[in-house]
Amino acid sequence: MTGERTEPLRVLIADDHPVYREGLAMVLGSLEGVTVVGETGDGLEAVEQAELLRPDVILMDIAMPGLNGVEATRRVRAALPDTQVLVLSMHEGADSVLAALRAGARGYLVKGATKHEVARALRDVADGGAVFGGSVADQVLHRVQESGRTTRRGAEAFPDLTDRELEVLDLVAGGLSNAAIATRLYLSDKTVRNVVSLVLTKIHARDRADAIVKARDAGLGG
Repeated sequence: MTGERTEPLRVLIADDHPVYREGLAMVLGSLEGVTVVGETGDGLEAVEQAELLRPDVILMDIAMPGLNGVEATRRVRAALPDTQVLVLSMHEGADSVLAALRAGARGYLVKGATKHEVARALRDVADGGAVFGGSVADQVLHRVQESGRTTRRGAEAFPDLTDRELEVLDLVAGGLSNAAIATRLYLSDKTVRNVVSLVLTKIHARDRADAIVKARDAGLGG
């Protein structure tokens, strides 16, 4: 923690459900020491509003038009390193949580969190902390442990691959299409195609089928 905050906490809300967004703005606006500086229901607009308003924290939904919350988070964090992102979403699966964290989010709450839980989480992430609500923490821990085992297996067999490339290869070996991988990792189809192509080159695979055989021989795709 960085000490007691003297200025109001400036919050931008990004959620594509108007009733929920407006209700959340009303609740947060009633809290002492919190100022809602803007609202938006579009991911691309969230990035634009963030650059204009420079909030301390963005409450970010995952599923939004224009740009999903994960990619919006990635862009915000690249452009505004002092602005933190707290994801507040209906999705509590480990895939969406980890995608948000990789993009730079500092916390993840599921909708249904109480006013006090959201207020405390906002202040914690603004002060550099990390927050996970409900069952999210257990899911993240389990997935990180599984990912660690996959990374260790893959790193031994394919030392030239990055962690991201190993993750993609593991999903390829599991039979997922590029589109399915893009959806699971919250990446664009083009990004996944580029990563897969690079992986095939690095592991000297003739094609995708050959890559799957090599990966499964190394214990990936399970």
